[in-house]
Parts: sequence; structure tokens; C-alpha cells
Amino acid sequence: MTMRVGFIGLGKMGMPMCRQLLAKGFPLTVHNRSRGKVDMLAQEGANPASSPKEVVEASDIVLACLPDGPTVESVFLGENGAVESARPGQVLVDHSTVSSQISKRIGEAAALRGAAFMDAPISGGVERAAEGTLTIMAGGDEAAFETALLVFQAMGGNVRRVGPIGAGSTVKLVNQHLVAVHSLAASEALLAGVAQGADPDLLIDILSTSWGASFMLERNGPAMLDRDFENARAPLRLIYKDLSFALEGAKESGASMPLAERTMEIILEAEERGLLDLDVSCLALPLEARSGTEIRRSSA
Repeated sequence: MTMRVGFIGLGKMGMPMCRQLLAKGFPLTVHNRSRGKVDMLAQEGANPASSPKEVVEASDIVLACLPDGPTVESVFLGENGAVESARPGQVLVDHSTVSSQISKRIGEAAALRGAAFMDAPISGGVERAAEGTLTIMAGGDEAAFETALLVFQAMGGNVRRVGPIGAGSTVKLVNQHLVAVHSLAASEALLAGVAQGADPDLLIDILSTSWGASFMLERNGPAMLDRDFENARAPLRLIYKDLSFALEGAKESGASMPLAERTMEIILEAEERGLLDLDVSCLALPLEARSGTEIRRSSA
């Protein structure tokens, strides 16, 4: 029998992930705080639900992809939430990016209900979600992972179990640490080059095959040159949230993170300028304001 899947949270990532599940033939029940996206997916073949409880009751495995820690805790641990509604043997999965402490709390609560929990954050952005090629880094026991594997593979091209509950969140926050630091480094380097008269298009082209290459330079560079900050495929607000979790974990573990701390200082400058809803590439703007130089194409 085909596994019945539930999905809570139909944001920028949740919608394309659900479409992949529908395309792969999984019976799908969906819920979202705003009804419009639920109705949209219902027209595409999903079953609509009006609460997390309804999703859990209709599903064998329940996935969630939510924007922040308080929302995750409310959906999983709140009254009539996913954990309270879970039954023995059911698998609950959180694809959100939160702290490992939150994931562990949910895992402990699910275990009291006889249900399994996995923290399985995702990486790859909206484009790879739409292609079904996300990276999925899952924390939880082996049996739960094996149960969820076919569902994960419907959405991801690189699916890995990385350890016990909490390990998925830890690995994702390491990734987000690099996203934040590399984004700032790309902004700083391009600004330095432009300020000294280098052609920014040429810089990006040369650096793409040099030791200084990075995915965030490749991704953010064109957005900086086009001043395309309002196309917020990865809003700075989410990077702020994720780096905050990463710094919190580092403080608890005693790990030194001077580059992350410096990056957070620039993010806080961006917050003061009202930039958090822009794309992460907007980290260039506080640096530009300091220097009086803009990163833009020479012909602009």
C-alpha cells in the first residue's frame, strides 16, 4: 500500500516539495495557515486539511516545513498539534531549520506517544525543490529513516541520515553558517575589486574557476550587479534566524566562531537599514554605504 503523506507549511519550499510528492503518486494531505495555497494544491490532487491534527489523522508520515522555531514548536508541541495527535508507529518529520535543542524536545515528546521523529532540514533553494533534487540531512533512528526514505527520495537527490535526533539540525546550521559568511565574503571581495577599478563581470567570471570560487559568489554576484535585491529567493531574515541558532549552538558547545560573529554584526546593520526582507545578496548594501562605492555593472 502506498504511504499516505501529510504536509504542513506551504511556503516557498513547501509548495514545490508537495508537487513533487503528488507527481510521484503519494496520497497527500496538506495544511497551511493561509487557505489559498491549500486550495491550490487541492485542485492539483491533494486532500485539504484545516489543522495539523487533521493532517496527522489522515497520514502515515507527516512532514512539516515551517519558517521559525516558535511556529515549529506550536505545530508539533501545541494543543491539537502533530505530537499530541500522533499514534504509535507514526513518523513525524520536520524539514524546517531550527536549533537541535528544539528538535530534541520534539523527539522526546513524540517518543512518549510511541511515534518516531526526525529532524530533516533541506538545502538547495526553491529551484532544486521544484526539480526534486534537494539535499536532505536527516537526524533520527535508522528504522524511522528507512520508513521515510522513499518519501525523502521523491523530493531529494542527496538524502543522508547524519545521526540521531538533532544531528540534522546541527548539519544544516553548519551549512547556514557558511552561507552567511560566504555571502558577506563575496560582497566584500567584489566591492574591493570594484572600488579599485576592476570590472565586476570579469571578476566573477575569473573567480569562478579560481581558488576563490564559492557557490554564494556565483549565486549572489549577478544579483548584486543587477541590483536585484527585492527578488528575495533567500530572504536575509531567514539567514539572520539561522545564524542566530548557529551562534547559540556554538556558545553552548564552546566553539569559536569569529567570522560568524562578524557576519552577524553586518546583518544587524542591515536590520537597522530595514533590509531583512530583501535577498541575502543585500549584505552588500551596508558595505557599500560605508565605502560610497556600489557593486554594479560597469556599463550601468
